[in-house]
Amino acid sequence: MPKAFICHSCGERVEFSPEKRPCEVLSGWLTVSHWKGLGAVEQYNFCSFTCLKRWADAQVPKIPEVFLKAFERKRDKKRKATRGKIQP
Repeated sequence: MPKAFICHSCGERVEFSPEKRPCEVLSGWLTVSHWKGLGAVEQYNFCSFTCLKRWADAQVPKIPEVFLKAFERKRDKKRKATRGKIQP
């Protein structure tokens, strides 16, 4: 029965027979181990660094755009208030 590896990001699938060694078939692939706790490890396979980066970026919590824009508005107001004034 063939064994299959699937890229966790793009879904590319590589199948190979038990006679083949994974290191031959999966040359260039990356495997990431994520330790979830005592004895619990999840492994993720990626066909390229691009797919690994895409997956890793998706794991990082995003800062809401509304929150970031609030800082821009505050900075803009401060600039307008200090425009034309002489700084000590």
